Amino acid sequence: MINVWIGIGLLGQLCFFLRFLLQWIVSEKRGESIVPIQFWYLSLAGSMLVLAYAIYRQDPVFILGQSMGSIVYIRNLALIYRKRRLLLARKLSDESF
Repeated sequence: MINVWIGIGLLGQLCFFLRFLLQWIVSEKRGESIVPIQFWYLSLAGSMLVLAYAIYRQDPVFILGQSMGSIVYIRNLALIYRKRRLLLARKLSDESF
């Protein structure tokens, strides 16, 4: 059973690594610093997986650190989707005239 939990923790760390790799690749392609939406999804997934591992290990410092990060990741996703809704509403409004 412990191997499963180590795997979960490692998968979470892999998500954190992949988010930086993704951000680097996208930024290089565009020639400017970009944070794609997938960065936030990978951050959230990594955070939740590492949080699950921390809970299993009963590590309060690790638990606190990972639970706070998730709030930031969810908030960033909410802000992104709010902006998309506003832009879509504005576009639809402009097209109706």
